[in-house]
Formats: sequence, C-alpha cells, structure tokens
Amino acid sequence: MHGHSKPIGRRGLLALTAALAATAVAAPVASAAPSSPSVPGASPASPAGVVRSLERAAHPLRSTDPGGSTADLRALGAMVGGANVVGLGEATHGSHEFFAMKHRVFQYLVEERGFTTFALEMSWSAGLRIDEYLQGGPGDPRRIARETLAGSPWEREEFVRLIGWMRDHNHRHPDRRVHFMGDDLGAPELGDHVFERVLSSLATARPEALPRLTELYAGLRPFDDIFAHLRKPLAERKENAAQAQEALDLVAGHQEAGGADYAWTVQHARNIAQTFAFATVDLADPASVTAAEVLRDQAMADNVLWWQRQTGHRMLLSAHNGHVGYLSAHPDMYPRTQGTVLRDCLGRDYAAIGFTFAGGSFLTKDTSLDGDWKPVTVPAARPGMHEHTLDRVGCRDFYVDLRAAPAEARTWLNRPRPVYDAGSTFTPDPPPTLAIGRAYDVLVHLNRVRAADRL
Repeated sequence: MHGHSKPIGRRGLLALTAALAATAVAAPVASAAPSSPSVPGASPASPAGVVRSLERAAHPLRSTDPGGSTADLRALGAMVGGANVVGLGEATHGSHEFFAMKHRVFQYLVEERGFTTFALEMSWSAGLRIDEYLQGGPGDPRRIARETLAGSPWEREEFVRLIGWMRDHNHRHPDRRVHFMGDDLGAPELGDHVFERVLSSLATARPEALPRLTELYAGLRPFDDIFAHLRKPLAERKENAAQAQEALDLVAGHQEAGGADYAWTVQHARNIAQTFAFATVDLADPASVTAAEVLRDQAMADNVLWWQRQTGHRMLLSAHNGHVGYLSAHPDMYPRTQGTVLRDCLGRDYAAIGFTFAGGSFLTKDTSLDGDWKPVTVPAARPGMHEHTLDRVGCRDFYVDLRAAPAEARTWLNRPRPVYDAGSTFTPDPPPTLAIGRAYDVLVHLNRVRAADRL
C-alpha cells in the first residue's frame, strides 16, 4: 500500500511488511538475473496426462493489453458469475502483463458485467485522492499517479493508463461512474486530511464531543512517516494505538446522529485506528510480525467489505496473489489471507483469480526499504515447478476454472510445488511452494512477462 509523502516514506506498506519479514526471518535477496531455481526431486518431464486434461479446460487469451475484442474474456465473465468482489492477483509486483491485464479485465467487467469499483492494495487515503480526481477533481492521470503511487511498484505507465481510462469513462458515462478505492492501511502516511475529515464531521454531528476527539488526535497527527513511527518505543506506540481506538469508539458512538454520510467518517476513523494498531508490531518478535500481517490482511478485507456494503458496488480487487488468494506461498508470514477472510464472509460472492508465469522479467529491489525498483529476469520454469507443467499446455496464454478442471489436473495442482513468486524483494533459491489448485478459483497462466513500464 502506498500514498504520497516525503521521500523517506515513499516505499509504502508493501516495503514495510517485506522489511518486517526480513527482520523476522533473514533471507537472501537477488537484484540481478538469478540462476534457475533448484527443484529437489523434480522429474525430467511434466505428466502428459495432466497437460492433456488442462488443455481440455483451458481458455486461450487473445492479449493481456486492453483494447480490441473481448470475446476471449466471456468465459472468464461466466466464471466470475454473480460474485460482487473479484480478487485479481499478481505473481510479481512489477510485470507489465499483470498490470495491463488488470486494466483489461476491469474494463470488461465495467462494460459487460456492471462493475464500478477498482480496489488496490494501497492506502485508504491515497485511494480517496485518486477517486476525487476520477469524479472530476483537478489534475491529470500522470500527476495523480506521481502524487499517490510515488515509490510504489504501481508508479507505472500501466496505472496511468488505467486512471486515465477511468476518468474518461466517467466523462462519457456520468450515469455509470466508476470509482477507485485503496483498501490498505495508512502507510507510508495517513495524510492529515483524513484526521480533518473526521474532526469536521464530528463538529457538525456532535460538537460537544469535539474537544475530546481533538485531544486524542493531537498526539497522533501528523502521521507522515510510519518508518519514523516504528522507531519509537513500543510502549509509546501501544499508547498511540489505544488513543486511536478510543477516538474510533467515540466517533462510532455518535453514528445515529450523523446522518447517511457519517458512515464515511466512522470508516476514516477506523482506518486511522487500523494503522496505529498495525504499528504496534514488535520487530524483534517473529510472532508479533506474523500477528501484524494477520491484522493487515483482516483490515484490508474489512475495508473491502465495508465499501461493498456501503456502496453496493461490484468490485475488482487488485493485490498480490498472496493477498487475494486463499493460501500464501509464505504461510509463516501470512497464515490467514485477505482472500480467505472475504471467502468466509461472502461465500460465492467472492472469487479469487491468481496469476502464474513461466519466465521473463519483473521489477524488484535489493532491499525492502531502500533503493530503486530494478529489473530481474528469471529463466524458463524447470521441471517440477507448477509453471513448467502449465506452460506445456497448447495455448501460450490461457485461463482455467480450477473448480471445474478435470480430476487429474486438480490432483496435480492441489499438491504444493515450487512457483515463481516475487514481492518487493525476490529470493530465487529455494523457491517457495504453493498448492495452486487450492489457492484460487481461477488461474491465469502467462508464458512470459516483462518488466512494467516506468513513468
């Protein structure tokens, strides 16, 4: 998750949580083209029967780029069915094809299936800024992207094009407007305007409660650098979290007097409280780090659920595979994913779509908190990897409904096997393992990817 801030804070929550993982479990990272990952016990070839069964179930993709015919996406629309929230993952945080495909799928879902919100793994407050622009606010797509996505993996031309298309859609279809939402915590900053929204709303709804809320927030704002905040003593951070929670309880206690729009005030206060609760993580305690990640995925799911129930919108949720799916390739760090929470709450009203790729390039960093996003190239997937089997299917790029796949394919995919998986850093060897068949409802497999386009 990322929002605008001064340079020290422009790595966002994505970088922060990767840093937490690195603190809890030391692991090497790679910044140059790695050698092929080792796959212990790998057989020299993928089972031909599995490939044949996948070929019977696969739907070829014409392209990952938006524009042109969408006939190849009709089967995907049928797989989504009546789901109100569709999670669309990414196997890396820096590949053109994943980002472009999100634009293409969202545009199709808007035009053909009535979707109206694009939700991204970024800060709630930065998402509000993008949505204000989409609804007619000042600026242009590139300026908005630089303000809200700076330093993040999504500060790319692909997202400039998405934001531009959404603004243009609203101009052409003012009766069918689309919206942008950030579902994550407030990092690297909350933005002082979020505190101001809560205070000004309570001043109107219950002015007698304003002095106490002002007092509670005085010690919390401005929150413009979560990394500096994490350097404070743990006891102080816990006290701040208690203040933020008391403020939320105070605001929520006056909801009946606030009118219909007051629900947004409570949600703003909730995001503030979520952020300070996350920031009580003890970096020296691996169990605390894992608990913080569980809190974060729960908070992201809660924010998506609130938005969907408040607005009634059908939503496309964009995040890493490990957040939209039901299993993570790093279960020690992410034992309960956002996708699991959404499935438990929504049932068949949630569908998870994951990505795999068999080789190519993407952007990552040497270390979580510092440095630039740089291209890394990985070789073709080796025997024993899920992607090696998937890439033997006759279609170059395709998608498959894992729930309806032939039994032989499901059995193969339900077994944990090595996969390509990259976040803000990348560890090529040993590769993580994942039971793809149990992680997603639908899988999109791409033969090759390239690094996303820098602004």
